[in-house]
Amino acid sequence: MIVTILDVVIAGLLLGGLYALIAMGLSLQYGVARVLNISHGEFIMLGGMTTWTLFTVFGLNPLLSLVVCGPLAFLLGFIIHRTLFKRLLSSSASPGIFESNSMLASFGLLFIIQNLASIYWGPEIRAYSYLRFPISLAGALFGANRLVTLGVALVIGLAFYLFVARTRLGKAIRAAAQDPATAGLMGVNINTVLALCFGLGAALAAIAGVLISISYPVNTSMGMEYTIIAIIVVVLGGLGSIPGSFIGGFLLGVVGSIVIYIDPLLSLAAYYLIFIVLLLVRPTGIMGK
Repeated sequence: MIVTILDVVIAGLLLGGLYALIAMGLSLQYGVARVLNISHGEFIMLGGMTTWTLFTVFGLNPLLSLVVCGPLAFLLGFIIHRTLFKRLLSSSASPGIFESNSMLASFGLLFIIQNLASIYWGPEIRAYSYLRFPISLAGALFGANRLVTLGVALVIGLAFYLFVARTRLGKAIRAAAQDPATAGLMGVNINTVLALCFGLGAALAAIAGVLISISYPVNTSMGMEYTIIAIIVVVLGGLGSIPGSFIGGFLLGVVGSIVIYIDPLLSLAAYYLIFIVLLLVRPTGIMGK
């Protein structure tokens, strides 16, 4: 019985590391850039599918794909914000109108990216074998690939938190999140900071996609499921809170592991239930204001 409990909890932590990384990117995009990016999961999909291609066609180690997919996704996200969302921001009469318009625009991005990916990769489920030998933890067996995934997610998540909390650019990002007008008066280039935030969010999503492909099969229609999970984790942790997203990701991972142990078909329904209850009981989330 104890081994089973440990098995479920550790499996939840392994899953939670991915959820935390996914949610941190969306938290940055919405908490600072005020873009509820419904296409967030498509960047995860692009990271996963690109890693599969690099491994199966070119033999590139999936961990090395991190330094390929992350920067490319950042560049793509940065360009998208400067060409699309910046124009929407300047043409919107109020922040509320911009949020509505940007969400609709991100729906369009979702279908564009998904359809282009389907044309290139097709609808088939893709997978590859990497570090799939078992390792024993407290009597429970886990794939080495999943443990490596958790380790990389923790390192990247901690590094990103330190970047936001300790660096000069991180302070500019936090200032832009709290009061863009005042931050602009203090010399912060708001448009550049917002584009950087959107690009960083896209990079984190692609990195999460790389890590997901190491442990799970991927396909071109996987994005929406992860977008939903990211939104739930962001609300659970608190809108715009990077530490909250990190904590919320691990909590949702443990809950998801418990539900999957009971009945795998109920996992997404359980996430929705948590989302609804949280909105009713504590809409600000764990660390929200």
